[in-house]
Amino acid sequence: MYEDPQGKTTPGLWGRIACAWAVAFAALHFFWALGGSWGLSVSAGPLAEERPGWFVAVGLWGVGLLCLVGGVLGWLLAWPRPRGRAGRMVRALGWCACAVLLVRGISVEVLLLTNTAGQGVDVSPEQRLWTLLLWNPWFLVGGLVFGLAARGSGKAEGLSSGAA
Repeated sequence: MYEDPQGKTTPGLWGRIACAWAVAFAALHFFWALGGSWGLSVSAGPLAEERPGWFVAVGLWGVGLLCLVGGVLGWLLAWPRPRGRAGRMVRALGWCACAVLLVRGISVEVLLLTNTAGQGVDVSPEQRLWTLLLWNPWFLVGGLVFGLAARGSGKAEGLSSGAA
């Protein structure tokens, strides 16, 4: 590990945290895809019990794989940024991940708190509680972490890639 000239946080720290966040979320989705149920019923409602094929394939395996891609992105944000187009693309993808996660977390939080989704959306009180207290904050934390990683991306450009 290394420190920046002012002795502040390690430049790649937020990228490594973003990587860990995404891999943890991927592991949870793979656990569910393999038949685990802890926490799934309060986040997916009836889909958790029915487990239609499309839900398992796209909502569990697919999202798990997407989270692994996010883990790779977090890892890339932790390293000294390559020059040119590749470095700009990694950083832009980090900002995109930040935006998607924050929009998802904030919009669902607002919909549930204001009950603007209407009566057509069947959300149990237990689902509402767990979504407000656990799932949406998880998305908000992920968004903030990816944003900090994108912001700090390339701060260690002068260091060798083995130093991160």
